[in-house]
Amino acid sequence: MSTLFVELGCEEIPARLQKKAISDLANGLCDRLAALGFTAAPGRLAVSPRHMAVEVTGLEAVLPDRSEERRGPRTDAPDKAIDGFCQSAGISRDQLESRDTEKGTFYFAVLHQAGAVLTEVLASVIAQTITTFPWPKSQRWADTTISWVRPLHSVNVLLDGQAVTGQLDLGGGMAIEFGAAALGHPFYADTPVSLSDFDSYLRDMKAARVLVDHADRRAVIQAQLTDVAATKSLHPVADDGLLDEITGLVEWPNTIIGRIDPAFMALPPEVLVTSMRVHQKFFALSETGAADQLAPYFMTVANRVSDPANDSLIAAGNERVLRARLSDARFFYDQDRATPLAGYTDRLSAVTFYDGLGTVAQKAERMAALAGVMAGRLDGADPDVARRAARLAKADLVTGMVGEFPELQGIMGGYYAAAAGEGADVADAITDHYRPQGPSDAIPATLYGRLVSLADKIDTLVGFFGIGAKPTGSRDPFALRRAALGVLRILDEGDVDLSVDALLADAAALYGTDGHGTDGQGTDGQGFDGVDTDLPGFILDRLRVRLRDAGLGHDVVAAALAMAPDGAVGDVRRWVRLATALDAFLQTEDGALLAGGWRRVASILAAEEKKGTPITSGCDQELFADPAEAALYQAVADLPDGAGRDQQTIHAAMQALAALSGPINRFFDTVVVNADDDAVRANRLSLLAAVREAMQTIADFSQLEG
Repeated sequence: MSTLFVELGCEEIPARLQKKAISDLANGLCDRLAALGFTAAPGRLAVSPRHMAVEVTGLEAVLPDRSEERRGPRTDAPDKAIDGFCQSAGISRDQLESRDTEKGTFYFAVLHQAGAVLTEVLASVIAQTITTFPWPKSQRWADTTISWVRPLHSVNVLLDGQAVTGQLDLGGGMAIEFGAAALGHPFYADTPVSLSDFDSYLRDMKAARVLVDHADRRAVIQAQLTDVAATKSLHPVADDGLLDEITGLVEWPNTIIGRIDPAFMALPPEVLVTSMRVHQKFFALSETGAADQLAPYFMTVANRVSDPANDSLIAAGNERVLRARLSDARFFYDQDRATPLAGYTDRLSAVTFYDGLGTVAQKAERMAALAGVMAGRLDGADPDVARRAARLAKADLVTGMVGEFPELQGIMGGYYAAAAGEGADVADAITDHYRPQGPSDAIPATLYGRLVSLADKIDTLVGFFGIGAKPTGSRDPFALRRAALGVLRILDEGDVDLSVDALLADAAALYGTDGHGTDGQGTDGQGFDGVDTDLPGFILDRLRVRLRDAGLGHDVVAAALAMAPDGAVGDVRRWVRLATALDAFLQTEDGALLAGGWRRVASILAAEEKKGTPITSGCDQELFADPAEAALYQAVADLPDGAGRDQQTIHAAMQALAALSGPINRFFDTVVVNADDDAVRANRLSLLAAVREAMQTIADFSQLEG
């Protein structure tokens, strides 16, 4: 079997596109080779800002010849039909064979196809892969007609270490001849690196000051950050996103440390970190590695060989640039604090939330009303505090700092609220109310933060569903799936005792049927008669995904969520606890026995019902002829009603199910359901129906797979 090695050299590929691009290149080559009949498997991959290299393994040098038979028209068919068949098969009439079949005599075309030679098809496969590459954005340069993310410079193709001849036609009279040599680092390249295989490619490119492999470069940068920070007895502040971005920007990393002017250390740490990260791609440092205790230093990663003199110049230049950036940030910070946070709320009336959903000021008022309602339903929560936090939550959107750094929305609002004398509960709620912003983000730490976050997300869900702007397929431009998941996580992880269905109805009412919320603010004439009927199901689907992601079986999740009321979400915490407890129970011996017993009960009843046998769940104890019947009857009577929602009650339900598994199995071991006595037989079927009915009040066991 042969190994193909393809390496592309071009100008800098944007960091965010590199990982997908190298995967697309490997898949594109493999798919096209496989379509020709070759056995193609992706091998090792490497990508850097200026290089993409892939290995394709398991390739046959030559494919075996193939023969294909096609049956044509009958031999007595019109000449036009016979000629048309010959044309479609690509043969002449005298090459047809006539054969007798059960349906008459037909013409057959026997087509012989020589096996493809790998070296003869590679040029076409590579050209097609490059010319149809799925870049999200690409460009043409000079007079070329081909488009690529950045101008291409080289296409290197080797098969088992030997160069493959061919070229890539760029259009406009320009072409790139296939080669077998790659350029090293643009600052230090002398002679091109001769290519033979993947291992020597990585080694020789490293000698030419290029770390081609993304994982290797990332590990080197991470180690350098730790080592350089340690020279000041400090630790780098963890920032995986920035680390990935820098890994996609440099090919020969060199980490350099610089100082932050102490005058700027009075700025909030989030401002310092964000300003350095967004504008300069600098890493922050602290004594503990946490972002809340920053040290007056930063680190930058240069794309060059380390040299003390140059490193010192780079550090000094970056310190000057950072000083200017932080001066701007300090100006915004001082200017913003000159106005109390509440003073910005009027300006929100000039900011549209979304067409048909009013302004941000109107959204803030709806949030305040909804947060107050929620607080009123919880013991120990102050509706006035909840309303105040929600009303101010969006005020920082019109401040200078958030205008410069949108990433700081909410965070700056918390700082400005504290500076204006708002209580800690209000400030903390404003800071956290956008959370969670993803599966790895924590929910708000405080009760009021959770209430404001819920109000924000529920208002958004009800609003966008109300105007028909719902997610479709993979498209979710308004992040409604993330909002629904945030609602579920806050209710579950925060153990917040609130009804989703009631909150959805409250939010819809705040938009108002006549386009006005309860505060009298308009919403561009858009009003809702109630909650969109698709929204509860949408939220339950997010819960289903969350439970599946937590490792629960899809049938167990279905069995739990089937208990939700029709057209409603029901008790989120109950479904989570029920699914978790049921999954754990079914993995026990009692659970496995009960699942088997359930299947026997359900199948017997289903067969009888299919025959039209009338079955009720009420049975007569006087007709019990075997102790196993009475034992099963009592075990069913001891089952809870299934309406429990707290952890203790659900645990008790699982224990009761465990106690039921033995009686069910003993019943089937000793009792014949189809008794000769019709009354006894009907009574035993009724007993099984009672078992089914009682179990179905706990979970929908019909959803469980065998």
